[in-house]
Amino acid sequence: MSNTITKTNFNFPGQKDVYHGKVREVYTLENDVLVMIATDRLSAFDVVMPKGIPYKGQILNQIATKMMRDTEDLVPNWLTATPDPNVAVGIACEPFKVEMVIRGYMSGHAAREYKAGKRILCGVAMPEGMKENDAFPEPIITPATKAEMGDHDEDISREDILKRGIVSESDYLQLEEYTKKLFQRGSEIAAKRGLILVDTKYEFGKTKEGKIVLIDEIHTPDSSRYFYSEGYSERQQKGAPQKQLSKEFVRQWLIENNFQGLEGQKVPEMTDAYVASVSERYIELYENITGEIFRKADVSNVLGRIEKNVVEFLNE
Repeated sequence: MSNTITKTNFNFPGQKDVYHGKVREVYTLENDVLVMIATDRLSAFDVVMPKGIPYKGQILNQIATKMMRDTEDLVPNWLTATPDPNVAVGIACEPFKVEMVIRGYMSGHAAREYKAGKRILCGVAMPEGMKENDAFPEPIITPATKAEMGDHDEDISREDILKRGIVSESDYLQLEEYTKKLFQRGSEIAAKRGLILVDTKYEFGKTKEGKIVLIDEIHTPDSSRYFYSEGYSERQQKGAPQKQLSKEFVRQWLIENNFQGLEGQKVPEMTDAYVASVSERYIELYENITGEIFRKADVSNVLGRIEKNVVEFLNE
């Protein structure tokens, strides 16, 4: 497991700043260039797990960049190049301080809130009489405020976003429109692969010129939940759990081991066998979501490989 990327400390030509997120490390260079490195860190319940997952960063980066290219005719995005399997390069933007979460089905966080008796989520009504994993009559947008380092993201309503001036009304309407378009396209792509895009989140930023663009990741198993289409209806009728393609299996393992990111709780031990099994699940996710065979990049000197590829690209 020593060839996983759990931290980077590069000094690229023209580097001005670096931001270490939960999973990605973002290097800001001169001329509004951003270099985003997808590490192998695994985050659940807003906590970074103690061990990296082999190939996870490559998988996330390659799904996200493929999906950006598959949606760029609908919504402009920040991406300009992918010089390495773990790296995306693009335009520096000022991120909006909200994540646009959209849900086609009542699963995950929405289902947990519903079970607790709530019928309003982020100011949006959820119909009575729903079962976990039922489809909403139409997708609902349930935004979350962007957390500062170490804080949990918080549900927030459209009304509160506008009232608190987090996003202007005209910008917010654009974010909603883009979110619906992306979810529609993501659902169509998923359907071709025998999958259902259940819910996902999108992040947006504004360029120096004032243009709103899609940033970060899109339609990856870290930011999205997928079900298998085959057998979905039968499982719902029986009240059986849905077959999922998402990070939910990690969350379920943590819950079973008494961890939900709450104060005083300890992350359970991640054995090498468990870490390897998570890596295998991520490869399965990649192949199902993209319809392509996953090709493992050479990780014998993974940090050296990334540095060489990025510097060569920048020098071009």
